Amino acid sequence: SGLAPVELAAPELAAPELAAPELAAPELAAPELSALAGTIDDDLARLRATAGVEGGPWPLTTITLPIPDIEPIALFSAARSLDLEAALWLQPSTGRSIVGIGRAWAVQADGPDRFSRSAAAWREVLADSLRSGERAVKPKAGPVLLGGLGFTGDRPLPGDLWEPFGAASLVLPTFGVTQDGPATHLTVAIGPAAAEDGRQGALGKRWADLQDRAREPQDQVVGIGSPDLGGGSSERVASQLVSTGGSPDRAAWDRIVGMYAGAVGRGRLDKVVLARREGFRAPAEIDIEATLRHLAATAPECTIFAFARGGTTFLGASPERLVRTTGRSFETVAIAGSAARGRDATEDAELAAWLLANEKEREEHAVVVDTLRANLQQIVETQQVPDAPTILPLRHVQHLVTPISGRLLDEVGLLALAERLHPTPAVGGSPRDMAIDLIVEHEGFDRGWYAGPIGWLGADGDGELMVALRCALVAGAEAVLFAGCGIVADSDPAREWQESRLKLRTMGTALGGIGGDDT
Repeated sequence: SGLAPVELAAPELAAPELAAPELAAPELAAPELSALAGTIDDDLARLRATAGVEGGPWPLTTITLPIPDIEPIALFSAARSLDLEAALWLQPSTGRSIVGIGRAWAVQADGPDRFSRSAAAWREVLADSLRSGERAVKPKAGPVLLGGLGFTGDRPLPGDLWEPFGAASLVLPTFGVTQDGPATHLTVAIGPAAAEDGRQGALGKRWADLQDRAREPQDQVVGIGSPDLGGGSSERVASQLVSTGGSPDRAAWDRIVGMYAGAVGRGRLDKVVLARREGFRAPAEIDIEATLRHLAATAPECTIFAFARGGTTFLGASPERLVRTTGRSFETVAIAGSAARGRDATEDAELAAWLLANEKEREEHAVVVDTLRANLQQIVETQQVPDAPTILPLRHVQHLVTPISGRLLDEVGLLALAERLHPTPAVGGSPRDMAIDLIVEHEGFDRGWYAGPIGWLGADGDGELMVALRCALVAGAEAVLFAGCGIVADSDPAREWQESRLKLRTMGTALGGIGGDDT
């Protein structure tokens, strides 16, 4: 086929000559912190002994048990402080969070079929796995993949900003902490490679060290990205980040918007999304933990995400769900069409009314809704689509939004559904292939994971993927921010540039404020 093969972080193993039913979870109340380390190691040893695999090939092995609550951003930050790979998935408005630390197993695929190949690899490793504790926990918890699948699926070039993240990468963490309302559970995973070479030892002690660090009082130091502790405000000190340039620049932006709008006007396509990236430098290392706390406080209706790999962190606050599945039920959303927020309630309402009535914005939104509806038609039993959009108000911008939900014909799985939906016209365009060709030819940079699907996938096939928007790549004192705008026939380059500035502001403010007028 000419496509690169799937790369597995752990080697493929022959299926063990044994049945591997899920074993009953130990009857545990939330253990005291001092006892938790021993509980983890004892349970892993008991699981392997019961299954009878000692001395033979060791499949993926996981245990899930209840633990005391632990603050997710603090835990993610503790892992980063130890230079560990880490992932954060936080939905403040629902009380749902997932933190992943380390790498027990991973699947990395590129190309247009990265979704199906990733799903197949996950099913294969789970088929021979040993898992304990999942049936005894409520709400449901257990092994979860965390990661992203990239906008185009192209491999980043050596030295590129996206190199630590790859084209697509879904990771089963060594330690996965899931919190849903009052319940918190820890899943500890040992991959086949770690089991073979003895690296599975003392996992309990490693977890104890992590949670102790996460529970340590944090020094209240005001720095780049830190809250204004003295004044009690969540705003940042202005003009901390200085632009280092971007792509496309303003002149190229105006030219490309004009070209795209002309192509739409001539009927070649319905819409195409033009994105830009802007580099910034801070006078000191950017405070990732404070940035995440700012996003959680100011954008609770969004999904706060962060992936730390190789000294670089990709983080943001996305308002847009690509898809969520629970069995045969699914949810997705169309978000397209934008306006600024008002300076007061009256102006805000006026801008919302303008957005609802504006022909250009409604046209852009309708393209997204119609495409989603058509892409779902062949695989759904039912779908509910409201007749008209409503307003989604965010901190700096408001959007037209139409939620779509329904029931699938079969349990096609999260990744198969995402493969059908991505990229939506909200981040790519319509028709899809023509829009993507224009994006690749004219934007002048690799989108990487920006505007691609990011999220989690459970062992039962359920999960959630968001579109990676309102985001930045951060390494030390350097940050790269991303924003995009939908271009239709009557798009004005100046207005689209202003809209991109509004979208950059969410992350720019969280990181410390953007100075100057060059963004």
